[in-house]
Amino acid sequence: MASRPGFLTDWPWTPLGSFKYLLLAPLVFDSIYSYTTIRDHEKLLIVAVTVWRIVHSQIWISLSRYQTAKGTKRILNKSIEFDQVDRERTWDDQIIFNTLIVYLTKVYVSGTSTIPFWRTDGVILVALLHAGPVEFIYYWFHRALHHHFLYSRYHSHHHSSIVTEPITSVVHPFAEHIGYTLILGLPLITTFMCGTVSFLCYTPSFHSLHHTQFRTNYSLFMPMYDYIYGTTDECSDSLYETSLEKEEEKPDAIHLTHLTSLDSIYHLRLGFASLSSHPLSSRCYLFLMKPFALILSFILRSFSFQTFVVERNRFRDLTLHSHLLPKFSSHYMSHQQKECINKMIEAAILEADKKGVKVMSLGLLNQGEELNGYGEMYVRRHPKLKIRIVDGGSLAAEVVLHSIPVGTKEVLFRGQITKVARAIVFSLCQNAIKVMVLRKEEHSMLAEFLDDKCKENLVLTTNYYPMIWLVGDGLSTKEQKMAKDGTLFLPFSQFPPKTLRKDCFYHTTPAMIIPHSAQNIDSCENWLGRRVMSAWRVGGIVHALEGWKEHECGLDDNSIINPPRVWEAALRNGFQPLLLPSLET
Repeated sequence: MASRPGFLTDWPWTPLGSFKYLLLAPLVFDSIYSYTTIRDHEKLLIVAVTVWRIVHSQIWISLSRYQTAKGTKRILNKSIEFDQVDRERTWDDQIIFNTLIVYLTKVYVSGTSTIPFWRTDGVILVALLHAGPVEFIYYWFHRALHHHFLYSRYHSHHHSSIVTEPITSVVHPFAEHIGYTLILGLPLITTFMCGTVSFLCYTPSFHSLHHTQFRTNYSLFMPMYDYIYGTTDECSDSLYETSLEKEEEKPDAIHLTHLTSLDSIYHLRLGFASLSSHPLSSRCYLFLMKPFALILSFILRSFSFQTFVVERNRFRDLTLHSHLLPKFSSHYMSHQQKECINKMIEAAILEADKKGVKVMSLGLLNQGEELNGYGEMYVRRHPKLKIRIVDGGSLAAEVVLHSIPVGTKEVLFRGQITKVARAIVFSLCQNAIKVMVLRKEEHSMLAEFLDDKCKENLVLTTNYYPMIWLVGDGLSTKEQKMAKDGTLFLPFSQFPPKTLRKDCFYHTTPAMIIPHSAQNIDSCENWLGRRVMSAWRVGGIVHALEGWKEHECGLDDNSIINPPRVWEAALRNGFQPLLLPSLET
């Protein structure tokens, strides 16, 4: 939003959120009807071009963000924060606007029903018109927008984005886009009046360095008027050449994660750039973009033995990367996929070790006990690894333990037994807190890791009365319904339980709030809030910050770094615990 929003700042369909795409529904139906009845292909072509523009934009967004995540060809070494992500969520408004203008012109302006698909003389005239009046008018219109009156009311919204992405060029207030449409429409209007218009004739572009220098590089993409009027940035050529020479940077720590579901693609840094904050309109957008998500998932999965850099962060002196295995959660449930996944993880570890990466944390199901024994398999296979493998279980257990309200005397345990679950139960029993277990097999598995004194506090029960529930994978709907009103569910699993009870409180999966000094954090697990990071991932970062030389993976006692030590290190480095949901309301 501009610093002092002026008239026609908001787009007319802003209240609709992602439901704005419904404005195009009549056009789609009309184009299909016109084609089937009178073979009018031009209306259908307008709709096809609209779809292509969205796909084209998305391709460039994904490619740009992938290069940014790798750290190559960066012009600015600055981060993109959530404010910019929110502001640029409206990048597709101009596509909807242009589609409506072109379609209504086609329907209501006489003479548009006989436009040929291609005319060479029309293309030449458009090029001349663009190089002449369009660039000239755009240049001075752009300079006028930098006058304090127009800048504060309109153009400051666009310049709030310092780190430009492909979509930044089209994120403007509605009034500005009206002006741009009139300017960029001059070649089309002129060729139409001259009778030389054709359908495919014009492609706009955008500027970049103007956002950092402010008073330079006003032109659209032909800088001759900047040269004529002395507003060309002297560093334009050298900065461009320098950015091309940048090599892929070496991270200090890598977090290796994977896709969870098809919708998780939207939350990737290289994923989709428009998600409304309104849940209904967001679901509308997800539905519309589902085909593109399928295409992207197919592309990712086609690289069977390759991981992808999806995020690049800076925290203090560390460069942090997030790498993605192109596998969904469902693949980890398949025994046939086990060998393939392990090979991919092992290859990623060896490649990172070769590049001198200090720490790799295994995220989500990449550290499964049945898959690789919480990463221990790779350490045993490669005992000379210099890179440290971290499963993050010590910090995850501490996060859960510190989420239990002070003064709690008993908790109810239900869920799949994991390394984190064992550490939590051991600490509670050691501190004389009763752990009530509903299932006999879970009670037996937990008892194996406890001494006789601790076993006294591990109780097999059929009662559901404790108000604090420690829950993991496998919690059933029936069991949730048995909880008392006001029960607090504390997950210790990687994935959150399904929220069924409105009269109970559900905490997040083990996670912490990241420090403000951490840069470029704009994607985490899609069930966590902004700037909230899973404890397993934080554990890897803390490991790198502290320079610890041991691995933290596997099930034996040596695999667990003193949990209080990890917790204290996390707090010392600025990570903060989340408030319990009952305290937030």
